[in-house]
Amino acid sequence: MVHKPLGSVITPWGLGLMGTALLGILACGGDPVPEEPPVCGESPQRVKVTGYVQCGRTLDFTPVNSYRGEFADVVAQEDAVVLIGGSCTGTLIQASAGPVVLTAGHCVARGDRPLVVFNHEESPDGTDLITEGTVIEQALEPDYALIQLDVLPNVTPIPLTLETSERLAIIQHPRGRPKVIAEGRFAGSCNRLVYYSDLDTLVGSSGAGVLNRRGHLLGVHTDGDCQENGRGTNRGWTAETIVEASAYLQDTDLVGR
Repeated sequence: MVHKPLGSVITPWGLGLMGTALLGILACGGDPVPEEPPVCGESPQRVKVTGYVQCGRTLDFTPVNSYRGEFADVVAQEDAVVLIGGSCTGTLIQASAGPVVLTAGHCVARGDRPLVVFNHEESPDGTDLITEGTVIEQALEPDYALIQLDVLPNVTPIPLTLETSERLAIIQHPRGRPKVIAEGRFAGSCNRLVYYSDLDTLVGSSGAGVLNRRGHLLGVHTDGDCQENGRGTNRGWTAETIVEASAYLQDTDLVGR
């Protein structure tokens, strides 16, 4: 059999195709880029709390008192973020009936008296304030709870909002550690939930406020579905859904209503 030279069997179109493929391999480094998953499909029959792992290959937490990023003005409100019982996060929120701490319902039970710690931070800018409070409302659908504090500190509460933004942030106490901030992308809002990607959370981040670019609380973080390969999204219940379910909170407590 006579073998033809390589150039005689590859057409100019074929050479162009090979070149395109080679450029694609070089550009991607041979490492597939995770696709953004759809987040607004059919409403789940029951939203369950799932595992908590970091979003992507790195754990992008920054201690609040050393943060200098895009959300620097938002971090100025970090005094309102608290550690609850050493195992969850909460936020002191504005309410017409009086400020209360908002957290996840799976963190506490109605009538509980959890310890609430303000200013648990690396390089703290003030002294820790430890107080107790009473859980006056609690549910799992939506997954939220309200804690009325015994002692109300001199802290500015954070307003609830309907407004989304392209970038979101969560100030949190992952694994009960000192307060940190993580940032990520808004992925969608539907079925009473808000979804966000590339925004790291861990156990202990439950109940933290999902903050928009203005620093208003759009939702409460409750579920971690991100993976270390970058696939998946984290999610929480929207502030609007929580207000609708609450007897304590009112429609007028929502900015943008």
